[in-house]
Amino acid sequence: MTKRERVTAAFHGREVDHVPVCMWQHVPQKYWDDDNAFAEFQLNAFKTTHVDFMKLSGDKYFTWPAPALENLKSAKELYDIEPLGPDHPFIRNQTRRAGTVVRTLGRDCVTLQLVFAPLSYLRLKLGYPAMMRLIREDPEAVKHACAVIAEDVKLLVSGYIGAGVDGIFYSVQNGETDRFTEKEYLDWVRPSDTAVLDHMNRLSDMNAIHFCAWEQRPNRLSVWKGYKAAAVSWSRYIDIMDIDEAKRQFGCTVWGGFDNRPGSLLYTGTKAEIEAEARALVARGGKTGFILGADCSLGGELDPERIRWAADEAHRV
Repeated sequence: MTKRERVTAAFHGREVDHVPVCMWQHVPQKYWDDDNAFAEFQLNAFKTTHVDFMKLSGDKYFTWPAPALENLKSAKELYDIEPLGPDHPFIRNQTRRAGTVVRTLGRDCVTLQLVFAPLSYLRLKLGYPAMMRLIREDPEAVKHACAVIAEDVKLLVSGYIGAGVDGIFYSVQNGETDRFTEKEYLDWVRPSDTAVLDHMNRLSDMNAIHFCAWEQRPNRLSVWKGYKAAAVSWSRYIDIMDIDEAKRQFGCTVWGGFDNRPGSLLYTGTKAEIEAEARALVARGGKTGFILGADCSLGGELDPERIRWAADEAHRV
């Protein structure tokens, strides 16, 4: 199998010759303003780590640039938010950069582009304390803002697919057990989550949902029940769910296995230890419905060689 054949088969639940591997790191800020340099960094990562496909970074474009979000004093001001539209630089520049990356990587490399859920774009702009204050003050105002952002995120998704990206890596967040009750999440957050999710699934059958977790704060996974994509990337170590259980719960290909946190095996283990863990994870996941990865992004301090040790071993099994 070529890498593209292997990854496509894995996303569609078919047996593969070797379990495909994808782990990723953020692109350093010095490359953010040069599309070619940004693309070359990701090409070098693909070649150096021997992964089978690339989750493309959205670095530089994490915070939502709506004027209404500047100097926000009260939740009611969120009703003033207006769509960015397809010609806004925030959308146009990202999709152009994605096209450069895809062309640089070449057709043998399947690419998934990171996109955040609408509430996460709002949070990345305002910060968690402000987001929580506003949603407690007027949840309908926050829902309105997220609905407007969702329409623009759909434009972003369409632009990425049009630029040649194979699918979307959709990061849903804010599901921590101590953040919202299940009813609050379903009422306040889920509508904008699924507006984007449904749109991306209409455009591609190679999408993944990332159930993001960090800071030892487990997610209330029930709030994402029914979220569908070809694959789910989950946090094995924070949400404490092993591969076989993830397959049962999510009912699709699952992507993960390694702990991504500094101090974990990928950062501190010997080559032999990392290879042994890769073998064990591949044996547990099997050659159908499993992609070897990590819980989330890996730190920039991690030597890419350590990712290659895991990838090469997965390809030998």
